[in-house]
Amino acid sequence: MAAAASSSLASQFLGLRREAAPSTALFVQSAQSKLRLPSTRCPNGRVVAMAGTGKFFVGGNWKCPQEWLTSKTDNLNYLKNGTTDSVSRLVADLNVAKLENDVDVVVAPPYIYLDKVRQSLTNRIEISAQNSWVGKGGAFTGEISAEQLIDIGCKWVILGHSERRHIIGEDNQFIGKKAAYALSQNLKVIACIGEKLEERETGKTFDVCFQQMKAFADSISDWTNVVIAYEPVWAIGTGKVATPQQAQEVHAAVRDWLKNNVSAEVASSTRIIYGGSVNGSNCSELAEEEDIDGFLVGGASLKGPEFATIVNSVTSKKVAA
Repeated sequence: MAAAASSSLASQFLGLRREAAPSTALFVQSAQSKLRLPSTRCPNGRVVAMAGTGKFFVGGNWKCPQEWLTSKTDNLNYLKNGTTDSVSRLVADLNVAKLENDVDVVVAPPYIYLDKVRQSLTNRIEISAQNSWVGKGGAFTGEISAEQLIDIGCKWVILGHSERRHIIGEDNQFIGKKAAYALSQNLKVIACIGEKLEERETGKTFDVCFQQMKAFADSISDWTNVVIAYEPVWAIGTGKVATPQQAQEVHAAVRDWLKNNVSAEVASSTRIIYGGSVNGSNCSELAEEEDIDGFLVGGASLKGPEFATIVNSVTSKKVAA
């Protein structure tokens, strides 16, 4: 009996593996993907609206911050430490921020602050978890189930983030199963994909992203509540950002993959957002790209006014006269 139980539990962990942490080498800006996708959707150099039909989407991933800092130059406080006081200050900033109406806005606090943020944050902004368990809750110490998240009013969950893939060791299939279960419990999913530096430098960007997409597609039957986040690993927390052209080519390729492997309708309606050192200075230029439907923001989401600037970059989506 015990052996059978152990075997059953082991089968649920097949998606977990050990893997070395990603290289911390700085991205060489001149390194370009060897693959280029032709596009005829942006004639005469005009800024165009989104290629997809979904609403602009901006998510803030608060991760597991370290300390609270105050800028001496602009007197802006921002969260880098999961203290109750720092969370309250960030929420207060977000509550008074002026946000464009035509944007879906979501923030993902650390687990222990989810309910506090939900109760104190304006209804204009929805709440996401940073991870959830692969199935129904049970004797899985330290895990949080989709049912528990729904119970406290959480609407979204981030799954497949590179830190879960390459530090914790979750593989593509395991992440796909997690996404399917979360969706089955009416939890919406921000599904992350992205390549490491060495994979981009060797021209494997599309191969890696498509493999990750396939794992989601193998498990997901209804894409209505899925947002795809392209986050090149070499750009997360490094200050290095994919150029608008680099990001656009991957977003366009992912949309084309969805068209060829899922359906044209899903390709059109599914939002594909960019993440990787997005900030108030670079968001507008990135947002101008036709297949970039929004952002998943890390460090800059901890500064209320700057996060509002990123949300409001939706104005860059308007077609130029």
